[in-house]
Amino acid sequence: MDEEQVDPVWERLIGQLNWYSAKSAAAQRAYKQVKLGQIVVGAVVPVVALSAPAVVTAVLAAVVVVAEGAQQLFQWQTNWLSYRSTAEALKHERFLYLAEAGPYRDVDRRAVLAERVENLLALENCEWVGSNANRPESG
Repeated sequence: MDEEQVDPVWERLIGQLNWYSAKSAAAQRAYKQVKLGQIVVGAVVPVVALSAPAVVTAVLAAVVVVAEGAQQLFQWQTNWLSYRSTAEALKHERFLYLAEAGPYRDVDRRAVLAERVENLLALENCEWVGSNANRPESG
């Protein structure tokens, strides 16, 4: 390939690596923010219950329940871990490919890279479908 021609196999690897890394980071942030909010509000509930009107305590408790419901609905922790795992697997493939090591030694490296990247992505897709199959309105 000449220098001006883009390798679609390499572009696929890098594009997917960037996507999974970004989605992993976003899911991690969402999970930790919601969980921290849940912990803080949950810790405040018993203190408020001692002196505030019952409606304030009830609203704060409801916030904790809604936050947990959002976590269950959006699965931020599960997505964070799954996306991070896929990103790390893609990084591993990139390293082996560039080092001409492992499955990329003495073979058609580009074809092997394409097959291995697509296998990783297909596996992640199957896992995602499996974990979301029973959830309504998962998108």
